[in-house]
Amino acid sequence: MTLDNILEEIEKADSIAILTHENPDGDAVGSSLAMYIALKTMGKNPDIIIPEMPRIYEFLPETDKIIKEARVEQYDLAIALDAATLKMLNGFAKCYEEAKVKVTIDHHGTNTMFGDYNYINPAAPACAQILITIFEYFKVEITKEIGTCILTGIITDTGGFQYQSTTAETFDFAAGLLRKGVNVSEIYKKVMNTKSKSNFELRKRAIDRMEFLEDGKISFTYITKKDFEEVISESGDHEGIVEEGRNIEGVEVSIFLRETDKGFKASLRSNEYVNVSDICLMFGGGGHVHAAGCNIQMPLEQAKEKIINQTKMYLK
Repeated sequence: MTLDNILEEIEKADSIAILTHENPDGDAVGSSLAMYIALKTMGKNPDIIIPEMPRIYEFLPETDKIIKEARVEQYDLAIALDAATLKMLNGFAKCYEEAKVKVTIDHHGTNTMFGDYNYINPAAPACAQILITIFEYFKVEITKEIGTCILTGIITDTGGFQYQSTTAETFDFAAGLLRKGVNVSEIYKKVMNTKSKSNFELRKRAIDRMEFLEDGKISFTYITKKDFEEVISESGDHEGIVEEGRNIEGVEVSIFLRETDKGFKASLRSNEYVNVSDICLMFGGGGHVHAAGCNIQMPLEQAKEKIINQTKMYLK
């Protein structure tokens, strides 16, 4: 069984790297920290590597143990969390590939099974939820600290339990974590309702630029590098902007473009029937049915035209 293999490799490994996708969200950070704490309780001393840590998640336990670069030339074991493809690991794809043993734990239906051992559950609304099953199998106690990290992942990837991917099992798990002493309301407030001033300023600009197309079924907006500089933003300050469009009545697909050094990062969200993962796959990206992303290496107007034209094909 895959979990037996993974457990065996963890027990054998002297050096372990925990990796996740670029531009990490709450599920990526929460899952990584939960894995880090769990491995520490198993007597291991892993490296948790997250180059850009969004400050919104700094309240989580053990964030001071996060490092930006690999400390070992070749790890005995590399564990990738919440990443559907090797490419999503960005600068750490090589670190992962060169590890002696590679493990992938994920919940994306588009996962390419790029590890030696792959534990994938597309039915789970968050990678963090999968870890509950894994830790129970490993006989690792889910403490308040681990539970706080797990619930952060679940809350962010379910949009505060509002997305259709949320299952009855998700609420069962949340209830169990609540009994462990995890403060659900505090986590919800910190990750869903609290905004930094620079995030607020970016939201204002994005809302001012928002356009509605195809009889209001598509919302489109963007943020430039100049915007980020002017509001003195930090990593993660763009989080949640794509939701502004999806929350408007009549919108089926919300498109948000964020300028990077390599072009634009597109974030797509849908409400009912459009599979935005299929749209993003056309640009080398992917994700979930109602939440996905991709990179488009083009100028703004060209990127806008391409992504909108592709989205139109999926509207009813």
